[in-house]
Amino acid sequence: MKIGVLAVQGDFAAHARMLRRLGVEAIEVRRADELEELDGLIMPGGESTTMLKFLAEENLTPTIKKFAASGRPVFGTCAGAILLAREAINPAQPSLDLIDITVERNAFGRQVDSFIDQVETTLEGGSMEAVFIRAPRIRRVGRGVEVLAALDGEPVLVRERNILAATFHPEMTGDDRAHRLFLHITSRDDVAQSVRLRCAPKV
Repeated sequence: MKIGVLAVQGDFAAHARMLRRLGVEAIEVRRADELEELDGLIMPGGESTTMLKFLAEENLTPTIKKFAASGRPVFGTCAGAILLAREAINPAQPSLDLIDITVERNAFGRQVDSFIDQVETTLEGGSMEAVFIRAPRIRRVGRGVEVLAALDGEPVLVRERNILAATFHPEMTGDDRAHRLFLHITSRDDVAQSVRLRCAPKV
């Protein structure tokens, strides 16, 4: 299994270390052609406007959309979650529209307002430690989106089919359950098949 990590900015190296610890080959991605042989993609935190500019310059936006439409999973954390959302607000900016959520940028505050807390999760093992750094907030969750973790009732880890999004930084703790969930989605052929059938043209 080969998992790409978008290596524009942010702590992409920590995601790669987590993947390697789980026995998976991690590939740093900076060009559209590097997605061809990958089984999944992680879009890490950073500054979403800078990342959007990079995606446009490297023609990565349509390539990532095609990648997701093929059934291959994409996991966005913090700024990555903003990029995956259907709608990004405050202020509004373009996004990839890959998961039916509305995300408010930097809604937990500035860098000095960063914090660590326990979030309730449906994942096996109970609550998990989560690191929030200039974190966005998920303000709306679509009907087909599953909430997998919440902080004080607010969703912080969500999934829709082969797309996973977290407003926190799972790569910054010793808890690897979010990454293991992503790898589980990646390895499930039925998920990929259902998405391929959904995207197939009608005849």
